[in-house]
Formats: sequence, structure tokens, C-alpha cells
Amino acid sequence: MKQKIHFTKMHGCGNDYIYVDTLLYNIEEPSKLACLWSDRHKGIGSDGLVLIGRSPIPEADFTMRIFNADGSEAKMCGNASRCIGKYLYEKGLTLQTQIRLLTLSGVKVLSLHLNDGFVESVTVDMGEPMFENPKQFMPCSEILPRGCFVSMGNPHYVVFVGDVEHTDVAGRGLRLENHPAFPERANIEFAEMRPDGIRVRVWERGSGITMACGTGACATAVAACKTGRAGRKNRIIMDGGTLDVEWREADNHVYLSGPAEFVFEGEIELFTI
Repeated sequence: MKQKIHFTKMHGCGNDYIYVDTLLYNIEEPSKLACLWSDRHKGIGSDGLVLIGRSPIPEADFTMRIFNADGSEAKMCGNASRCIGKYLYEKGLTLQTQIRLLTLSGVKVLSLHLNDGFVESVTVDMGEPMFENPKQFMPCSEILPRGCFVSMGNPHYVVFVGDVEHTDVAGRGLRLENHPAFPERANIEFAEMRPDGIRVRVWERGSGITMACGTGACATAVAACKTGRAGRKNRIIMDGGTLDVEWREADNHVYLSGPAEFVFEGEIELFTI
């Protein structure tokens, strides 16, 4: 039996995902579908699949589940969160300009910035960064290149380099993602300090090289501040665009701001029993 699923393709600074409203569809085996649909040659093409749902708890309004292109489930994604804010408002699912989004990393608050009735950008309260997590970082005998571990709900390892454009992101990123120090694997950021901001290239856990990574931008900004390379407000320049990150001293929370864009709508056939 065939079922047609309506989907929306969106991106935040080139970090593109397939979005499905689970209020309309019951999506079974999302990990498998993420692999199939994310294929850029045989599927829709994306960095993963995002499922939007109604929150089961009163502390949040909606839910987000995100599956990487390899089918693994991520706990949090800053770019996807911003896209969900735009999706919910512009499709009339909410009239609120502050949305509480339930993720596997807890409830995140989205603040929508409107221009003529449309969502121009979104700021996400990403919560407090963590620098030590025994489940995600552990000593090992294999040498780990000097960097800074930061968890933004998912694990990141930020490596500062002199020339990011000529860094072997694919080769080094893949090796570092699967380094024994990271039993749950890690997202890897290669960052270069520049006068106009921090230039970052990303190897995302489960997706490979991506145009941008919201949690990665946050992790990089925090790492730069923590190591004395930058202050608490930073422009993060990624392959797909620029994001603004502020690590506020008042509450120790990290705030991520940037655009979100619709790409196209479509339908895809899902075979069911």
C-alpha cells in the first residue's frame, strides 16, 4: 500500500533538512527514512530528517526529533530549530513569537524576529555549554589533536587552525569523529580566527561535511572565548552563511541567531503494509 507524505525542504545557512509534520502523518522507522530520503542522488537530498510534533508536556509547545543522514538520532540542532520556528509561524500552526521546543536536549526557547509578517530570523536559547561529560569524553592512549571539547546538548570538538580553507576537513573530520576519546562520536569544527569573525568548517557526526551547524557555531564561539581568543559575542562564518552567537555572562546561556529559509515543498511515496 502506498501513502503520500507531504514534506518541506528548509535550510539554515545551507544546513538543509527534510521537515515532516507528524500531526498529519504517522512516521514509522524514521531512521530508515532519513537514510533513504537524505540521499542526494536517489532521494530528496538533505543533511537529515526532522519530525515536528505536538508536545506531550505543558512546559513546551512543540517537539523536534532529528535524524542524521546516516539514520542516527541527534539530540539538538540549532539550524533545524530556527527552521521549525519559521515553519510553525508561517504555516499558521502558532501565532506566538516565542515558541518552546522540546528536544532530546531539553526545552529550547525560540524567539522569532518578524518583518512584514514573515520570520526574518530566529534566536534560539541553546542553554548552558558543558565542558566535561564522562559519557562523551574519556581518556585514551591514542593521541588527540589539541582542541576544546564543548557539549551543546551534543558533543563537539573544536580545533583551531591557521588556514581552515586548506584543512583536510573530510579526512581529519572522519578520524576525529570516531576517535576513541569520543565513545558516542563527536561533531568536529575546524576554526580560524579572522578580523571579521571566526571562519569555521564543519564535519557533522552522522552527516559528514555540512554547509553549517548551529550547535557547532555555538561550540566554536564558546571555545574561542574560553581559550581567550575572542569575547562573548562572535560572528561565525560558515560555508553556507554567517551566524551570530552570544555567550551571555548573566545566565551562562548561549544564544544563536540567524536566518531560516524554505527551499521547496513536495510529496514522496511511502510504502506501508
